[in-house]
Amino acid sequence: MMERLRRWRTSVFLVLAVLGPGFITANVDNDAGGIYTYALAGAKFGYGLLWTMIPMAIMLTFAQEISARMGVTTGKGLSELIREQFGLRTTAVLMVGLVLCNLGDVMSEFAGVASSGELFHVSKYISVPIVAVLVWALVVFWEYKTLEKIFVGLSFLYVAYIITAALAHPNWSFAVKETLRLPRLHDLKESSYLYLSVGMIGATVAPWQQFYLQASVVDKGSGKSKLRFAQLDAIVGSVFSVVVAAFIVIACAATLFSAGHHDIVDAASAAQSLRPLGGEYAFILFAFGLLNASIFAASILPLSTAYTVCEALGFESGLSKKFREAPMFYWLYTGLLIVGALLILLPGIPLVKIAVMSQVLNGILLPFVLVFMLVLVNKRSLMGKKTNSRLYNGVAWTLTAMAIVLTVSMLGMQFFGNSN
Repeated sequence: MMERLRRWRTSVFLVLAVLGPGFITANVDNDAGGIYTYALAGAKFGYGLLWTMIPMAIMLTFAQEISARMGVTTGKGLSELIREQFGLRTTAVLMVGLVLCNLGDVMSEFAGVASSGELFHVSKYISVPIVAVLVWALVVFWEYKTLEKIFVGLSFLYVAYIITAALAHPNWSFAVKETLRLPRLHDLKESSYLYLSVGMIGATVAPWQQFYLQASVVDKGSGKSKLRFAQLDAIVGSVFSVVVAAFIVIACAATLFSAGHHDIVDAASAAQSLRPLGGEYAFILFAFGLLNASIFAASILPLSTAYTVCEALGFESGLSKKFREAPMFYWLYTGLLIVGALLILLPGIPLVKIAVMSQVLNGILLPFVLVFMLVLVNKRSLMGKKTNSRLYNGVAWTLTAMAIVLTVSMLGMQFFGNSN
């Protein structure tokens, strides 16, 4: 018994030791917008959308693993590989779209900071500037290894949602049953059900994630001997991220849905609604999780943009370098933080429209990014023996086709459908 315990403890420590870019990247996508989507799914349909967690986990794991493998094998970021293999013009168009997407996402994260701060009676004119300065100082002045530990720590704080779900006393057996079943045809005919199904799955793999993960793996200096560790990091991060998403759905299903509160305006209103239903602790944990997620994503999204653009244009980049060694990288990061924070503080900014537009742009970009990735990962001149196997390609291209169908469906619903 003691021997088994020792082995289990050793395995846990081994997994914790390798956590880094993959774990961080996967969890950042559980941001304010993601939390709102999962909370709305639980409030509107109870446990009914938990079946989406399995395809979400598979899609995210495959995308993350390929990014990690390409980063370790080639020693180059995704945007640099796209520039070398597809030309500067194609890369420039992709970069413009990505910068616009990420700016909208950064604004959404600072909106999350503002709304979660207000839950604790802190004005956005205090919370947003403080978070912007704190995030900037951390990235500019702290060493990469220390930053990575901080980001991994912030990822683990998502456990607040697991505790929140436990405090809500859900029907666990029914939740498991709903996770393992296929969606019913009559449910998929309902526009709001289909809309949220597509939104939950389609929003799991964001274009910026693949650029950031690959650039981070390269910046970390992960040699080919550490490929297995990078892959394990990506897989564990993907699974943990989806588990957190599932618990957010479960928490809101057990409280909001059960009490008949089927509509919420944003993630902050979900936290506020939990207070009389799940108790003070559930409210505090949910609100704290939202604040953590918003700060976390506000740190990473501008970094992703800085990495991607600098690699594409051939500028020095990376957290392992000082400000004077990579000025374009740090100035771009700084500029995105300042613009994102300032715009949130202006009156009359249409945050909902900005969030929708960034989602639409993400939806347009994602299929292109996935196709670029699969073409690149199968080039023997780049990957050597680390290209995909036939079976892996079959699954990966099938998932990419699914992502394209989901994206087209999502865009169709954005422009022609409704989410009532």
